[in-house]
Amino acid sequence: MARYYIRQAVRETVTFTVGGVATDPTTVVMTVKEPDNTETVYTYALAQITKDSTGVYHKDISTDQVGWHFWEMYGTGACEAATQGSFEIVSYFD
Repeated sequence: MARYYIRQAVRETVTFTVGGVATDPTTVVMTVKEPDNTETVYTYALAQITKDSTGVYHKDISTDQVGWHFWEMYGTGACEAATQGSFEIVSYFD
């Protein structure tokens, strides 16, 4: 379980592979669901997700709500894969 303080950026990194070899998907998309159930969609095509190297992508997620945040990053086309995760944001005063 990952726990961070409010307003701290959280970096989530995903490696896409095909047969154990790092592979770039044709499309990379990430959805983040905040504690108030707001969902935000980010894409690599719009430069909202960063490519670190072949098959390796990350997103720095801004946090302004206390509670559990859930995310999924997936690739389509050349590499069809999905990874999900979650993290908790707490107040400095909790």
